Amino acid sequence: MPDTIGSYTPEQVEQYYAVGDWQDAVLWDLVVERAAEHGERVFVTDGDGALTYAELCEQGLRVAAGLRGLGVQRGDRVVVQMPNWREFAVIVVALSRLGAILVPTMPIFRRDEVGYVLAHSGARVVIGPEVFHGFRHIDMYREIADDVDTLEHVVVVRPSDPTALDGAIDFAVLIAPGNLDAIDRGLDSPAAPDDGALVVYTSGTTSRPKGCYHSFNTIHAAAKLLNDRLDVDGSDTLFNPSPVAHSTGLITGLLMPLFVGGSTHFMAEWQPADGLRRIREYGCTMTVTSTTFLTTTMEAFDPASDDIGSMRYWVCAGSPIPGAVVQRAREMFPSCQILSLYGRSENMTTTLCAPEDPPEKSVTSDGRALADSVVRVVGEHGEPLPVGEAGDIAYRGPSHMLGYYRDDEQTALLFTADGLSRSGDLGVMDADGFVRVTGRIKDIIIRGGINISSREVEDLLEELPAVRAVAVVAMPDERLGERSCAFVVPAPGHEAPSLAEVTAFLRGKAIAVQKLPERVEIVEDLPMTPVGKVRKNVLRDRISEILALEAAAE
Repeated sequence: MPDTIGSYTPEQVEQYYAVGDWQDAVLWDLVVERAAEHGERVFVTDGDGALTYAELCEQGLRVAAGLRGLGVQRGDRVVVQMPNWREFAVIVVALSRLGAILVPTMPIFRRDEVGYVLAHSGARVVIGPEVFHGFRHIDMYREIADDVDTLEHVVVVRPSDPTALDGAIDFAVLIAPGNLDAIDRGLDSPAAPDDGALVVYTSGTTSRPKGCYHSFNTIHAAAKLLNDRLDVDGSDTLFNPSPVAHSTGLITGLLMPLFVGGSTHFMAEWQPADGLRRIREYGCTMTVTSTTFLTTTMEAFDPASDDIGSMRYWVCAGSPIPGAVVQRAREMFPSCQILSLYGRSENMTTTLCAPEDPPEKSVTSDGRALADSVVRVVGEHGEPLPVGEAGDIAYRGPSHMLGYYRDDEQTALLFTADGLSRSGDLGVMDADGFVRVTGRIKDIIIRGGINISSREVEDLLEELPAVRAVAVVAMPDERLGERSCAFVVPAPGHEAPSLAEVTAFLRGKAIAVQKLPERVEIVEDLPMTPVGKVRKNVLRDRISEILALEAAAE
């Protein structure tokens, strides 16, 4: 056990090992244990196939050997842009066996985002689909490869024609043949549990995302503490329509069930009616999703044919869940507890409304700290604020990242004097320690659980000749939580750009569709502070008022 790890003090390291949040095993070790204990138990299904624990262990080892043959070694970064397919679980296990670092990125991301992640992480390999949702990822990877010097190999999962990959590698080829013991002996030992294991990129206040650098022990703590609070065990089957290439889906849909010997069901393409069918067919018992998944399920639910009686919990994460949604869902699904969770990729889970908490807390708050963790609302200088006063929601605990990958300066800026990590999210705490997220210091729009950096979109729009100035803000949306609205000041001599023109321009920049503004408001100028900063709170209030007036007029 090392004395210091990342930003953790020796006292914290000793504490987290002593209570079992951290331990001396890595993911590969746990998979081997599960395969020995109940190898024939199904671990993951995805509607297209299944893997038992024994198959997960064997295929993970064989793929590890295949990746080693490509030159992947301990500490190398591998970008994985996978839909919710069972192969994702195999890849995660293989990387753990090698001691390589998983860099997941969501399938919705395009050349701009994926190219940045590949370049910043210095990845040697990217693994993804040939085509998903009609988009040819393989063509994007080929284009990116010309600009990223470190990228050596493109691996394609489920290719339509393995003989026509034109230099890319069929994932099936990585599944090395031969005796398993001999394969295992031919590989170096895995990394230590406190070494880097994961870099997950998250949008922030800057135009480029930062990489949250986790060890296996920090993500182990995140999954373990949730399992403990939710009483998850081997009888549970997690329903996972949340992207496994995002921190929520990775922790709750993959690691939580694996740690207790349970099962998980991956759903790659969200269709509410099909989701209801899968819950019933696979006997799912709980899920953690953004609020959008719950609201669209409620819209699609037909009591004459649908049954989610197997579900114990539906936990909503991402943007705060409106109290009215909680109340309606409870009426519709009386046997399923509706709970709320607030987290961030820096520390996964910050607060959770647990099953034993008073039911009204899920209506009025986003939960309280998990075991062995501290959550406070702090002021500008890191000082604790009184109950009910809004401030920055700060965290200290065993699931916090080691730091931002290749960014010591931003890492240092996170912490208060007493070692709590500032989130940049505004919130208030009640007398019982429950936190309600009320806004954001960091300028992020949370659309259906997906974080969108306003500045990233603004920086691109400012390249449009018809735009003199622009501010992108969140506007409320009952289904998705938030959508983005662009307030645009037209450039002199130009016609005011329409929404179609704005989105067409951004599509040409190859950013994710979810980041496109969904409304444009033309204004003569932007409200500014005395020091020249846009007063986005004024713009958010303005668009909320406009939407309310439009709704009243309907």
